[in-house]
Order: sequence, then C-alpha cells, then structure tokens
Amino acid sequence: MKWFGIGKERSKLGRYIDQHGISQKELERSGVSRATISRLCSDEDHQPTMSTARKIINFLKKLDPNVDYNDFFDM
Repeated sequence: MKWFGIGKERSKLGRYIDQHGISQKELERSGVSRATISRLCSDEDHQPTMSTARKIINFLKKLDPNVDYNDFFDM
C-alpha cells in the first residue's frame, strides 16, 4: 500500500507510525537498527525476531498503551 501518494510502500507498522506522527528515526530509540526499522515499515511480509518485535512494541506502548504485537506482526 502506498501512503500519501508519495510512492513508498508501507506495512501496518509503517502506516501506524505515519498516522501517529512518529518518525522512523524516533523509532530507533527502541534499540532496533535503522535498516531493520526501514524494512519493517516498508515490507509487509518481513517478520521480526521476537526480541526485535518486543523492543518496538515496548517503545510504542510508552506512547500508546493499547498497541499489541498482533497490530503489526503475525506472531
């Protein structure tokens, strides 16, 4: 799915951070590498390790306590 007509593909995670004004750079504060975040935000089929998913979810829960693994990943 392309977001805002700018031609970039976005995954569920990518769309979520776009809608909530969270930058990929800000998501790096979760302790996950820039390359992994980029891949997770653009490739719907890429599934993170449990450790990576946990870091991202724990970071996002600080901003929205209602987020869950199943919102973004098929785990």
